[in-house]
Amino acid sequence: MNNQLNYIKARTLKQILLLSMLFNLVACNTTKQQSENNTAKEYLGLSHHYKAYFPIGVAVSPRALAGTQAELIRKNFVSMTPENVLKTGPIHPKEDTYNWEPADKIAAFAKANNMKLRGHALLWHNQTPDWLFVDDAGNEVSKEVLLQRLEKHITEVVTRYKNVIYAWDVVNEAISDKPDEFYRNSKWYQICGEEFITKAFEFARAADTDLQLFYNDYEVINPVKREKIYQMVTKLQADGVPIDGVGIQGHWSVFEPSEKVLKETIEQFTGLGLQVQITELDVSIYHKEHSAREKHEDDNDTFTADLKQKQIEQYDMIFRVFRENRDKLSSVTFWNVSDQYSWLDNFPVKNRKDYPLLFDQENKPKDAYWKVVDFD
Repeated sequence: MNNQLNYIKARTLKQILLLSMLFNLVACNTTKQQSENNTAKEYLGLSHHYKAYFPIGVAVSPRALAGTQAELIRKNFVSMTPENVLKTGPIHPKEDTYNWEPADKIAAFAKANNMKLRGHALLWHNQTPDWLFVDDAGNEVSKEVLLQRLEKHITEVVTRYKNVIYAWDVVNEAISDKPDEFYRNSKWYQICGEEFITKAFEFARAADTDLQLFYNDYEVINPVKREKIYQMVTKLQADGVPIDGVGIQGHWSVFEPSEKVLKETIEQFTGLGLQVQITELDVSIYHKEHSAREKHEDDNDTFTADLKQKQIEQYDMIFRVFRENRDKLSSVTFWNVSDQYSWLDNFPVKNRKDYPLLFDQENKPKDAYWKVVDFD
């Protein structure tokens, strides 16, 4: 009896292995055929294909503005967002010190190449220097002092780029991820309550009356967090706060969101009379536990044929939904230029290579790119 069971188990295992090998062979052949077909297509650039739909942008660092990546940016994008250099810590490290040079380089590149520029971000709980929250003795400042400092910061930064930046992410990620908590319990909230949000928008509008002002957040595909964002934005509108749009960070993966969830996410905000922009798009090959810090058992840093196909299909779905909502989306921005560098290489897991973009590590179009543009 035992021999018979062992025989059955061995045969079943062999069948599973054979099926797995067959699946991988089919996936490899499919990917190879796609790649061969794509070599014959003309590489016109993302923005060429989407010029009748919405502007397509990309998040950049100053180092991306030279060489191969600079050419890739010029060919594929009509808008840029500085990835880090406009955040409070990098640009305003000390109360009386501003570090303008890196942001000035990006602004100059945008002007020289006739590209739109989004500002990111005037207020965030991360990358914010400690000096904002304490006095000379190291004691926590009052709400009045903190708001005065915020006003000065926003006025200085917005005014400097008044003729270059058309839109700002004024407040970034103020809503809590915790289901039972509404606002993120940041230093801003601890000292000012929710008033810091209102004031940030008012300060930005006073600094530039022509700016488009956005609230920006991630994990908007989560219905619980999405509802909290919706409630906050609705309240801001009711209170007469100058907000022009909502930025949906598209830090997604080959496993999420579903088409249904993505459509629901976009539709929830379009009835508010505000702009909706996809602000930080990438499609990770890993599951998206945003707070995870350790690798999963199946994370081996390898961009397998199966994962490549999943990414192709996910990008295809995402951009099909975007095109269907062309009248509701005023821009789509990728977060980083190519797989040569992505912030996901070190978040949420340090030194775990990811491949989340439409261009590979050599800055060449991937099969997912060709799928995204293969509609017109």
